[in-house]
Amino acid sequence: MQLNSFDEWSPLREVVVGSARNYVSHSRELSFDLFFHDNIAHDNPSRSEWYYPRLSARSGGGSGRVPIKQRYVEELNEDLEGIADTLRSLSVNVLRPMDVDADTSEVRTPAWAASVVPPLNVRDNTLIVGDEIIETAPMIRSRYFETQLLKPVFQEYFRRGARWTVMPRPMMTDASFDLSYVRSSTAGGPTEPIDDPQPSAYDVGFEMMFDGAQCLRLGRDIVANISTANHALACDWLERHLEGRFRVHRVHQLSDSHIDSMVLALRPGTLLVRSLEVAEKLPEQLRGWDMIVAPAPESNNFPAYEDDDLVLTSPFIDLNVLSTAPDTVLVNDACPELMRTLEKHSFTVVPVRHRHRRLFGGGFHCFTLDTVRDGGPEDYLG
Repeated sequence: MQLNSFDEWSPLREVVVGSARNYVSHSRELSFDLFFHDNIAHDNPSRSEWYYPRLSARSGGGSGRVPIKQRYVEELNEDLEGIADTLRSLSVNVLRPMDVDADTSEVRTPAWAASVVPPLNVRDNTLIVGDEIIETAPMIRSRYFETQLLKPVFQEYFRRGARWTVMPRPMMTDASFDLSYVRSSTAGGPTEPIDDPQPSAYDVGFEMMFDGAQCLRLGRDIVANISTANHALACDWLERHLEGRFRVHRVHQLSDSHIDSMVLALRPGTLLVRSLEVAEKLPEQLRGWDMIVAPAPESNNFPAYEDDDLVLTSPFIDLNVLSTAPDTVLVNDACPELMRTLEKHSFTVVPVRHRHRRLFGGGFHCFTLDTVRDGGPEDYLG
């Protein structure tokens, strides 16, 4: 098939589903802590402890590799296969990235080194805009070369006529990161202090860093979340690169970075939102769309974890659904409240198992990269 994906809801024909094979640890350093500060849930301080991410577990104290219990990885791989099988049952062609080699433990640049993680959340480091693949500038060091593991997929689309672009790669020294947002914006501060940046011979100041999951794709329009100078620089690049083909609409501090656990477009005229406060921050043209407010998550929707397990996301991760058609949505089978809500709005809900989404930082939308949909460059925002 030829690359063609302009929105989040048109009938899905081909998709990449991520891989977690040989996932053994998290690499704790500034970029990891800064990124997962994104998911701190500070909207209701009266919530019970289960509600909040927990990044305090460390291996021996200080930065370093934090092992992941392999029973979680095995169950995650089972669930990924279930996601892929469900999509195939809906007549969607499923592609997979290359797996990380078990002997590959580290990615290294002249400025830093970090442990390699598998290409699991494939939505993050790639933005598909129509017939173009854009590899975005990564925000986590351990994922710096992650899109290399999708190269066979991208090469085949390129062979069939797709455009293929790579956003400029950052040096990613400590001084590259704009820390002002995490130091000042949230009610309770970050989940734990962000260390002071250390100087490097490779410092060049703030650099562009940006994930595809910061974007909501609506035909000719792209809504992009901007919370830091890093995001703003990348959005400058994106606007210039897409000028004349797409319109980029900036929203500011809808979240720290990703917005697909804040707002998703389920069909033209209908949004799934975390709260009405989120809806109020969207571009004016979207505020007139129907808003389905996701029900509050319940504690019994999630596994209980041990004190040394890193919990990376808020429980709103289950808002991270995947549409396979304007009337069909994949939803975590552990979320009956969300399933009932969507069914009341005339959606066909396809329940799929995904147990450890809070440990691996992604839901169905994160784990997939939709490359072929039926839709085109429609004008939804005018």
